[in-house]
Amino acid sequence: MKLRPIFALVLLAGIIGFSAKAWSDTMGAPHVERTQVVLKALSANSAPLTIALISDIHVAGPDMSPDRLEEIVEQINALKPDIVLIAGDLVSEKRVATHMYTPEEIVAPLGKLDARLGVVAVPGNHDHWFDLPGLAAELEKHGIALLSNDAIRRGPLVIGGLDDDFTDRADLAKTLAAMRGLQGTRLLLSHSPDPFPNVPNSVPLMLAGHTHCGQIAYPWGGAPATMSDYGERYACGRVDEYGRTLVVGAGLGTSLLPIRLFTQAEIWLIELVPAR
Repeated sequence: MKLRPIFALVLLAGIIGFSAKAWSDTMGAPHVERTQVVLKALSANSAPLTIALISDIHVAGPDMSPDRLEEIVEQINALKPDIVLIAGDLVSEKRVATHMYTPEEIVAPLGKLDARLGVVAVPGNHDHWFDLPGLAAELEKHGIALLSNDAIRRGPLVIGGLDDDFTDRADLAKTLAAMRGLQGTRLLLSHSPDPFPNVPNSVPLMLAGHTHCGQIAYPWGGAPATMSDYGERYACGRVDEYGRTLVVGAGLGTSLLPIRLFTQAEIWLIELVPAR
């Protein structure tokens, strides 16, 4: 009989501990992940160029309000990136959301991003399910380029932007064709990492999100769900394959459930340098 109170106390302590960990992982400031990618196509005498990659912002209550996103934007600006790339899912329409925001409220904080080469985004599955035309109009109002199977040049970079692969809207061939009409160092921005194996070697770098690095993961690594057809292969972080590099960010917000556990929100700071 005496073991029951002890067991109850241990269980309570475990619940409190996990709750505190979940709160910290969900609401903590994004962790800044840094990596350097050598690109042969960059001019040998060019200065390093820094990309800030964010994804899966998922603006919705209770965990990602526009006010919280404004604080994250300030954190990104303090890193002084040359360009900011957004790999989709600006919004979440999760059923457990305590508040849904308008496209204007969702995008307004992103309009304060400050980078000399601007801000470029691609759509995610939740953007399509929510109101992509409304979001697109607000992005245009704030000078943020939204690419849907199209390409754009920013400084020395030719950025191809895939539409969302998860909802079968990605057209890699069309995007690559748009990139061929522009001169510069090529990279691909996609919501999902899954198109990566089909990207040609002429595009040495791809940036993506969507997976949330599992969002709710195991303490020892890995997660019950990866949101990728390739399982853990492209689930999180930097992957070097086929002579090319893929960077998959964990995102900023949450989807389905407003909880992170054993994963953290991430801002990736990617330094592009020429081969010497």
